[in-house]
Amino acid sequence: MNFNRRQFAASLAALATIPLAARAQEPTFRVFGSSEGKLIPISLSGFTGEVASTLRFDLEVAGCSIVDPESAVVLVHGTNGTRLEGFVSDRQKNYLLSKAYTGGNQRKLAHAFADEVIFVLTQTRGIAQTRVAFKVKAPNNTGEIYLADYDGHGAQPITADRAIIAAPSWGAGSQWLAYTSYQRGNADIYSHRLDTGERHIVAGYGGSNLSPAVAPGGQQVAMVLSKGGKPDLYVADIHGRGLQQLTRSLEGVSSPCWSPDGQNICYVSSDDGQPQLYSIGVNGGQPRRIRTVGVYNATEPDWSPDGKWIAFTTQRGGFEVCVVPAAGGDVQSLVSGQDPAWAPNSRTLMFCKRGRGGPLSLSLLDVPTKRVKDVPVNFGNCSQPTWAR
Repeated sequence: MNFNRRQFAASLAALATIPLAARAQEPTFRVFGSSEGKLIPISLSGFTGEVASTLRFDLEVAGCSIVDPESAVVLVHGTNGTRLEGFVSDRQKNYLLSKAYTGGNQRKLAHAFADEVIFVLTQTRGIAQTRVAFKVKAPNNTGEIYLADYDGHGAQPITADRAIIAAPSWGAGSQWLAYTSYQRGNADIYSHRLDTGERHIVAGYGGSNLSPAVAPGGQQVAMVLSKGGKPDLYVADIHGRGLQQLTRSLEGVSSPCWSPDGQNICYVSSDDGQPQLYSIGVNGGQPRRIRTVGVYNATEPDWSPDGKWIAFTTQRGGFEVCVVPAAGGDVQSLVSGQDPAWAPNSRTLMFCKRGRGGPLSLSLLDVPTKRVKDVPVNFGNCSQPTWAR
């Protein structure tokens, strides 16, 4: 059945008519300082086993609240067996989605249905079928790079360096990664094809070669090299050729990330005292300070795919994940944690948090509602996530 926009608008408008008692437990938060973010109350019925648990996780990450049918604005229901049949309707039984899914395992089919549910509800792309890479650190400080589905399922190492390793960054088409490894005893930057396992050194200069960030389109890599004495920002092509120095910092730089149009690079510099965010053109020029009003130190930036926001880490007693408009301005503190990485939908962040004296672990944040869902990955100390886009 075809999606009826007028019926859908009426369905969501019904949220305002739900009795206050039924809505009392729904938290509301600012959506980047502009409006109120509310969890969408939906019911989920008919599904069993892995499909039911996968759908619940996917929909809750995306800003839905699973409630009983009497309190729901949207009803999500169906069956699963050799195939998955999924339906989305409003309270008046107007169908917004009716579709069957075949050709994959139960988890894969559930992810596909969840993404279509989210598109019906929000007209934005779902992220249930995306992948992430992250670092897993062993107690002896060595580590490996792992790949997994966004929910942590199917996590597998792609390196076996048994060395200090850091800062994975996805390349074009999600077919390769760049990262730093000490496999040869020095901090060198590698490119790594995921289909063949083939690796090449992108930067192996004397000193440190750190923080590779692959440009949108995958033709250039920004990185921090100390070959000139202090850590500075450089760019080169994906093979390390055509190296160009962009900054000449007094105190050093760190953590580059690209604007989604590939024209600018955000990075961290302490030249003015505390670490702050700066932006510079891909061909160099005068760096521009990105104001973070209300925050006096900013590290680990990541530019949202829609170009509007920069997420970053600050430390005020503990670590906090914050966002600021890409042009600079007022900062919003989102959650306790560090290492934020944007999902392709520019709404969800993956970040790291530390339990009481425990290792770092991965979590997902729905930014408008500030709902946090932990990623069930049990490999120990997990950090530095990066999202395939």
